[in-house]
Amino acid sequence: MGITARGRLQLLHGLLVATTVMATGCSAKDANSTGGTQVTDAQATSREEENSTSAEGDLKLRMMESLTNPQRTEILKSLIAQFEQENKPIQVELISPPFDQADETIETMLSTKQDLDVVEVREINVADYVNKQYIEPLDAYTASWQDYSTVQQIPLSVGSVNGKLYFLANGLYERQLYYRKDWFDQANIVPPSTWGEIYDAAVKLTDRARNQYGFSFRGAKGANGVFDGMIRTYNGTAMNLTDGAFLNSGSTIYSTPAADEALTLYKKLYENASPKESVYWGFDEQVKAFTSGQTAMLLQDSDVIQTLQTQMKPGTWAAVPMPKGPSGKSLITVGAAGWGIPSASPHKDAAWKLIAFLSSSDQNTAFSKQYGLVPIHTTAATDPFFMTGPYKTLLDMTNDPDTYLYYQTPIKYPGNNEWSKVSTTTEQEMLLGKATVQETLVKWDAYWKEQQRLMLGK
Repeated sequence: MGITARGRLQLLHGLLVATTVMATGCSAKDANSTGGTQVTDAQATSREEENSTSAEGDLKLRMMESLTNPQRTEILKSLIAQFEQENKPIQVELISPPFDQADETIETMLSTKQDLDVVEVREINVADYVNKQYIEPLDAYTASWQDYSTVQQIPLSVGSVNGKLYFLANGLYERQLYYRKDWFDQANIVPPSTWGEIYDAAVKLTDRARNQYGFSFRGAKGANGVFDGMIRTYNGTAMNLTDGAFLNSGSTIYSTPAADEALTLYKKLYENASPKESVYWGFDEQVKAFTSGQTAMLLQDSDVIQTLQTQMKPGTWAAVPMPKGPSGKSLITVGAAGWGIPSASPHKDAAWKLIAFLSSSDQNTAFSKQYGLVPIHTTAATDPFFMTGPYKTLLDMTNDPDTYLYYQTPIKYPGNNEWSKVSTTTEQEMLLGKATVQETLVKWDAYWKEQQRLMLGK
C-alpha cells in the first residue's frame, strides 16, 4: 500500500503536529529485558500450554513483546495492570525475551502453535507472518471498535497486508539526527543537513587520542537502517516510493553509481570517524556512546528522546531533520510495531479485548508520551507535549514533502524478514576488509533480484 509524498503530508500532518517518530528500522532496539517473563528459544519450544477454560472467569492470556526494553516493559506492565483491574478476572502473562532473540522466539512459538494470545508484530515481518498463516486479520474486530474512527491511516497502512489489517501499531517511529550541540558550538560547526556535511563534521570532531568520535556508528543488528537509508537517499527521485528495494526503472536500488557513492561514504564514516569496535555495536552501544560523551552524532528513532532527556544535560544536545543526498532529497519512512492475534490462540475474543484497551486513544497516548513514540490517534494532535523541542523536527520534515520523500519498505517480499540479518553479515565483512563496496553491492543486488523473481513467479 504505497503512499505518495503528497499523501504522506495529508496523512501525517495531523499526526505529527502531535507527535514524534520513527523505522526503518523501527526501526530496532537492542535492549535487554528486566521485566516480564523471559524465555530462551529452547524454553519457547518446550514450554507447555497452561490450563484454561473457555469462561473468561478463569482466563489467562499470554502476551509476548518483540521490542523488549527495560523501560518499555515496565510501562507495558503498568498498562496491563490497569487492564486486569478493569477486566477481572482476566489475567495477562507478559513474556519479554531479550531483544536480540525476541523475533526468533516469537516465530518459533507461532510456528509450533504454542500457547500465545497476543504477539508484537513489526512492519518488517508482518507479511511473512501472514504468508505463513501465523496471525489473524483484525478487521472483524475493528469494525465494531469505538476508537477505530480516530486511528490515522499510516498505522493502518503499515499493519495491513493485501488490504487486511493484521496488527494495530502501538506507536510509530521516524528517524532523525541527534547531535552534541555543545561540541558543534565549541568547534563553530553548523549542524549538518546532508550526508556529506555529516561526514565532514564527524571527521573534524574525531580525536582518537581522547576517545572522541564524530559518529555513533551501528554495525550490528539494525545497521541496514542506516546504509539502506543512505542508498535510497542517494538514489533520490529515481526511487520507486511504493517499493523500497527498487527504482522506477525496475532495477534494484543497489545497482546504481549512486549506491556505490553512498556505501563508499558509509564505509569512510566508519573508518575515519567512528570507534573501531562499533562494527559490532547495536542500539544500546551506539546510544550509550552518544549519551556518555564518546560520540558527537546519533541517528535514531524518536523513542530515544526519553533516554537523552534523562541522561544528558539540557542544552548539550539537539535534533535536526534527516540528512539529504546529492539531489537535495531525503528518503524517509515510518516504522511500526504493534499487537496481533496468533491464529492458534484459543482466546481470540479476550485477546482482542486486551489489544483494544492498549490501543485506545487514552492508553496509546499515555504509552507514547512515556516511551517517546507517535500516538496512532488523531485525538493526540493538540497535545503540547508533542509540539516542542526534538519533536518539532519531525513536523518540519512532514511539512516539507517535496524534500523528505516517504517510501514504503519492501515488506511484501518473502525475503524481507531475513534482509536485516543477511545484509548486516555482508556489511560487516565489507567494513572488516573481507569484501569491497562493489562486491557487497553485487550481492545485495542479486538478493533483491531473486526476491523480485519469487514474487513474479518466474
